[in-house]
Amino acid sequence: MCDYSLHAVASRPAKVGETLVSTRFITGGTVGFASPTELGVAVCLQPGTELAFETNVKYRAAWFRSHTVSFNVAKFCKLAPKDAFQHHDALAFPDGSTVLVNTLVRGQRVQVLQMPVTESRLRIAKEQSPLPQGEKSIIDHGN
Repeated sequence: MCDYSLHAVASRPAKVGETLVSTRFITGGTVGFASPTELGVAVCLQPGTELAFETNVKYRAAWFRSHTVSFNVAKFCKLAPKDAFQHHDALAFPDGSTVLVNTLVRGQRVQVLQMPVTESRLRIAKEQSPLPQGEKSIIDHGN
């Protein structure tokens, strides 16, 4: 769920609606997301998670310069997941460009807007919200 470079860092899954901050983790020396109240715990995102930054996204480039993307919304993705020992966590922007999470400028605040639908989340949704008698759920797929 988190990039290989964060395996030595305590982690937890993201929650819809929470605010996160880009941070450099001391134990791994890599950049990822954390809760502002738990900066030592990496918050892991699933591919397809939609994010909204407070401002346009900034990332580091060569020679310690930073660049700004013309977007404040992104979708979390994985780049080259089969290539071992390489950073995979990335952000995909509406124009198709991508930026590795590890290159993000620290201190950027972002809100988790929406997470991808998974089988386990569908099962939980069915269990937690029973429909009134006679109504069909759109997630039942006719079953």
